[in-house]
Amino acid sequence: MLPIMVLKFGILKSYENQSIQQRGKMVQNQCNNIADQLSDSMYFKGNSSPVIDNELAQLANLYSGRVVIVNNQLRVIKDTYGIDEKKFIVSEELIKSFKGEDTLHYDKDGEFIEMTVPVKDAVTKELIGVMIVSTPTQDIKDARDLLGRQVFVLQIVLALCVIGIAFYTSKILVRPFGKVTQSLEELTGGFLEDDIKLLDYTETQQLSEAYNKMLGRMKALDDSRQEFVSNVSHELKTPITSMKVLADSLLMQEEVPNELYKEFMTDIAEEIDRENKIINDLLSLVKLDKKASDLNIQPTNINELLELILKRLRPIAAKRNIELVLETFRPVSAEVDETKLTLAVSNLVENAIKYNKEGGWVHVSINVDHKYFYVKVEDSGMGIPEESQEHIFERFYRVDKSHSREIGGTGLGLAITRNAILMHRGAIKVYSKEGEGTTFTVRIPLNYVG
Repeated sequence: MLPIMVLKFGILKSYENQSIQQRGKMVQNQCNNIADQLSDSMYFKGNSSPVIDNELAQLANLYSGRVVIVNNQLRVIKDTYGIDEKKFIVSEELIKSFKGEDTLHYDKDGEFIEMTVPVKDAVTKELIGVMIVSTPTQDIKDARDLLGRQVFVLQIVLALCVIGIAFYTSKILVRPFGKVTQSLEELTGGFLEDDIKLLDYTETQQLSEAYNKMLGRMKALDDSRQEFVSNVSHELKTPITSMKVLADSLLMQEEVPNELYKEFMTDIAEEIDRENKIINDLLSLVKLDKKASDLNIQPTNINELLELILKRLRPIAAKRNIELVLETFRPVSAEVDETKLTLAVSNLVENAIKYNKEGGWVHVSINVDHKYFYVKVEDSGMGIPEESQEHIFERFYRVDKSHSREIGGTGLGLAITRNAILMHRGAIKVYSKEGEGTTFTVRIPLNYVG
């Protein structure tokens, strides 16, 4: 609205100025013609001229105004109103005119224009008098008011157009955002639909891309959750199914030899142990899924921590005649959760022992720089196929399912390890070649940053 009001004011002001200037030029041209006649006559010396008087009267009547002739003595020698003749008159415009200047004064409040035109002697070129012409501007004011009303109507029309265009444009502008809002509402309601594509503007394109990324992550999370539930159900159901088959076999036979009975009960006990291990690993994984604020960060001697882990696992390695070696390059102290880091490293070392060959070796080393400490676990085991390496940290993933069951693996150990390391703002990498062994490298900051 403000620009329209400014436009209205500009139009009216421009019209008024142009009208005043045009009126002034018209009057001045006629005054110049009369001034030429006055300069050639003896009018200023007291000789009357009916021709000049008639032209002065016509000029006054033409513009419904007044014409006054003043001599160089500042005395009025002619007044078309017949009021101020033989009187003296002084004004700022008159003084300027006697200095040779043409003047034009617009009195907006008085609604008139006053012009002064100097009259020079035709021979000597000296100023011998001044013509003063005043004309009302009521007609200009009336035309200006009419134009103002027309502009006001135009202003209303423009305002309505602007409002209509703004309303229509706003609907077009917010339409993509409405689609995003609808998609978000569907998303909160649990409906994961297709991606949205909004290429209308840069902002909506960026918004749709962010939404699609979020939707992709949520779909992946939902798929992971469903897969996890399915895997948990399967893993928990398998030992129970085995126990039921063994128990039913015993019940179906009337007389069961003690040797067979003991064998079946031993198998049932092993399945119970396996079920218990799966449940314990699941509980560990759930705890690690909590926020990092659950970490109990304390300054810890990493060298001593690794020595304790290897001391606890040496009996397991000795059963398979596997050499377990710890190599330390320098003392390392870091801010870690001792329990969770112990769990992570223990899983790596225990896997290196379990998936190794008889008489093999496991080397654990620790090193440090100015920002991180590094734990490396190397083994001489069977190795991991290249196509499986990107999946080994997934829950319930097993490279060799039959071998994993034989050694009591649940498929959760590396997932637990990875979560524990990520909670410390660390990283874990794997390098493996099938048939030659595997190397896990863990990097964790010396100073924990929450």
